[in-house]
Amino acid sequence: MTALIRSKDHILSMKLLVSPSSIEEAKFCLDADIIDVKRPAEGSLGANFPWVIREIKKCAGNTPISAAIGDYGPTPGNAALAACGAAWAGADFVKIGLRFSDKNAAREVIESVVRAVKEPFPEKTVVIAAYSDYVRLGTIAPHIMAPIVAECGADFAMIDTGQKDGKSTFEFMNKEVVQAFADQNRSLGLGTAIAGSLKFEDLPVLREINPDIIGVRSMVCGGDRSAMVKAELVAKAIQIVR
Repeated sequence: MTALIRSKDHILSMKLLVSPSSIEEAKFCLDADIIDVKRPAEGSLGANFPWVIREIKKCAGNTPISAAIGDYGPTPGNAALAACGAAWAGADFVKIGLRFSDKNAAREVIESVVRAVKEPFPEKTVVIAAYSDYVRLGTIAPHIMAPIVAECGADFAMIDTGQKDGKSTFEFMNKEVVQAFADQNRSLGLGTAIAGSLKFEDLPVLREINPDIIGVRSMVCGGDRSAMVKAELVAKAIQIVR
């Protein structure tokens, strides 16, 4: 699956990942490059139900499905079991956030998630997220996480915002820092995903950085991630990205 997003030597044009929270919302997202199933009521990367993942997988056709499994503390067993469940439910991408700071614990969680997904499904993609607002959260920094992600055999290192208060990733990291993260990932053989309350005005900067994937929800909900996804805003985002 990773090969569909990036080649070994060069990052291809960025893909748009849209995050519906329900089967109804997913119907508005079918033209996105990746449909990401999450439950915003349960956190930045809140996990949805396996039956929701299965149903969205059915209606998505050939569009890859991503599933968030949560913002985790240093609990590798819980994380591994959730990752395995998301993969069995049909997710092509399994995504987890690290909401703690310890590097050794990060390694244990990432190794456990990778094994839980890739032993039964070696073709599936594992995405590990750290937060752009890591200073205020007291969590691991993305640039510290990325080498561990590569060493443990995951596929993507991601930036998201951990505290969802409307502030964009670019309010915590400027373009140069995000670009350095993407360049670091490329040197490590990782894909790059950027999310975090991104706004339409962030898209020109993101096109310059050219990560593999950008992830949006609040952008296509009119600025409120707890509102419904709007079909016209999904279409607008797709048009700008492509």
